Amino acid sequence: MIASHPFQFFLWSVYPYLMLGSFVFGTIIRFAFFHPTVTAKSSELLEKKTLMIGSIMFHVGIIGVFFGHIMGVLIPKSWTAALGITDEFYHHVIAVPAGAFFGILATVGVYILCFRRFHDHRVFHASSTGDLLVIVALTAEITLGMLSSFVSGPLNPSFNYRDTLAVWARQIFMFHPDFRLMLQTPLLYKCHVIFGFMIFGAFPYTRLVHALALPWQYVYRRFIVYRRRPQI
Repeated sequence: MIASHPFQFFLWSVYPYLMLGSFVFGTIIRFAFFHPTVTAKSSELLEKKTLMIGSIMFHVGIIGVFFGHIMGVLIPKSWTAALGITDEFYHHVIAVPAGAFFGILATVGVYILCFRRFHDHRVFHASSTGDLLVIVALTAEITLGMLSSFVSGPLNPSFNYRDTLAVWARQIFMFHPDFRLMLQTPLLYKCHVIFGFMIFGAFPYTRLVHALALPWQYVYRRFIVYRRRPQI
């Protein structure tokens, strides 16, 4: 079976580990040896209004999408069934409405940020090549995700990602992914997964790594007191 699908075997049994390995070891090296670079250069002083709108929508949306992926991919269908949640109820009442809400938020937000990054000449000229590639990659990945869920899904009614793609994803963490589960997966889903792993692989070497740098010092630091300068 493997001999007849060598590329598919590499794509679904080797490539994920290469990208996850890059994510783990790259992040460790970045924080251990290049910690001062773990930051995201702000362009707020150059343009604030569009940044605030796009950033809030994107971050709220992407957090919801992230936890939606955790629930839909990493939680087996048998677990939700044991709670009395049928697959139809899960799909039509939980997954689709929540996915649409947070997905639209993330999509509109990232499109606003992408437009701002390229359209505002001051922001564009202050951006590095990495900044531009990151926003384009995020825009493409979120677009692929929305197209997978709301275009490819309805066009392939017999496909159930919880019986194929989700099972394969969980098997990755058990170190025996069955690449055959991905052979009949619609193309848009495949592109979404491939591109997503690519972003994970590049994560430690881009501005995205700042998402892991939680500002714990704000929890225990002393309050900063600001005083008005006395009028002379």
